[in-house]
Amino acid sequence: MSLSLNTPPAAEPVALDAAKAHLRVDTTDDDALITSLIAAARARAEWHTGRAFVTQSWTLWLDAWPCNGIIEIPLPPLQSVASVTAYALDDSATVLDAATYQIDTAASPARLALKPDASPPVALRALNAIAIAFTAGYGDASDVPAPIQRAILMIAAALYAHRGDEAVELPQEALALLAPYRVVKL
Repeated sequence: MSLSLNTPPAAEPVALDAAKAHLRVDTTDDDALITSLIAAARARAEWHTGRAFVTQSWTLWLDAWPCNGIIEIPLPPLQSVASVTAYALDDSATVLDAATYQIDTAASPARLALKPDASPPVALRALNAIAIAFTAGYGDASDVPAPIQRAILMIAAALYAHRGDEAVELPQEALALLAPYRVVKL
């Protein structure tokens, strides 16, 4: 399984002005740095939670259809599945009819499975045989839950305060705010 980002978030969940206010920065001298730290903090928080925050599109690549027939689509919350494509031994692509599969968006992460009357694709190439194009995220930047936005501010502040240091530990308060949003396997 691998993921490839097709369309990154159009905006960050935390605005530059909000970050500057949090950091108590009044000048524009560090605007580029702070903007990059917001993006880094968002990426770190997304990695920590296993979620996508602002709408973004991805492709999930699988080498084969799973034996149990159920595919977990990472990076909740899932907004939509654009397509499911199977690649044959000769690399020809077949887009599965959306009527042949169902999506469970109540699960986190969401799941995709073939309907009972559909058969999984066969005679597929060995690598990257299935491509699932999907859109994930809460929506616009304003749709991201407030605790996540606050955690991003805290992470950005830690990165700003320790810029140039070798490693920056995530603030425990930020981890606590992100904890309810972590995707965990039971």
